Amino acid sequence: MRIDKYLANMNVGSRKEVHQLIKKGVVAVNGKTVKTPKEKINENDVVTVNGEEIAYQKYHYFLLNKPKGVLSATEDRSQKTVISLLDSQDQYQGIVPVGRLDKDTTGLLLLTNDGQLNHELLAPNKHVAKVYRAQIAGVADEETAKTFASGMTLGDGTKLKPAKLKILKQDRENATSEIEIEISEGKYHQIKRMFGAVGMKVTALDRRSMGNLHLPADLKRGKYVELSLDEVKNIK
Repeated sequence: MRIDKYLANMNVGSRKEVHQLIKKGVVAVNGKTVKTPKEKINENDVVTVNGEEIAYQKYHYFLLNKPKGVLSATEDRSQKTVISLLDSQDQYQGIVPVGRLDKDTTGLLLLTNDGQLNHELLAPNKHVAKVYRAQIAGVADEETAKTFASGMTLGDGTKLKPAKLKILKQDRENATSEIEIEISEGKYHQIKRMFGAVGMKVTALDRRSMGNLHLPADLKRGKYVELSLDEVKNIK
């Protein structure tokens, strides 16, 4: 890989900024000052900038507790995106959200530049379980759970795989419920449409887990953590 691409990928700076660093003579490979941004390096080389080693990591994985009002997108002209929640040093090239949560949906969202893992988690034939908690306008009960478990067909003909519904709390006086639901697919507004089909409305939706990946209890809204390689292996 070219040294300028290497350093840009590691967020040392833009290509232009990296070129300036090389021009200043502060970039070195194996102790030797780099003269040109075209210089090629390999995985065994030791790269330093101002004497600080810049170790190469191809893939990065960030677990975000998505807040409301933020788009699951890489960029938008007028609205804040999940990528903008990353500190500048963590906005590596190619980082994208794995799937999407609606603007008003909160909770677990994985951000990565690992395209293969992205595919593995989203491919319909993989049946990766996703668990959500929700506030419902309406009283969800065992009949609702049976309807979801049987595999629904929505009004527009969309067929859904069976879903597991757990009733956490019912308030019959105010006609509200708190539920947990597990689905193995991610069709457009799926959970909202499922409850809409049985005459109820989702008023708040929060994703708690995706496959083996769980939202840490101490991770505050809008904050994120970088996953270790062991944690990534567990996801795979």
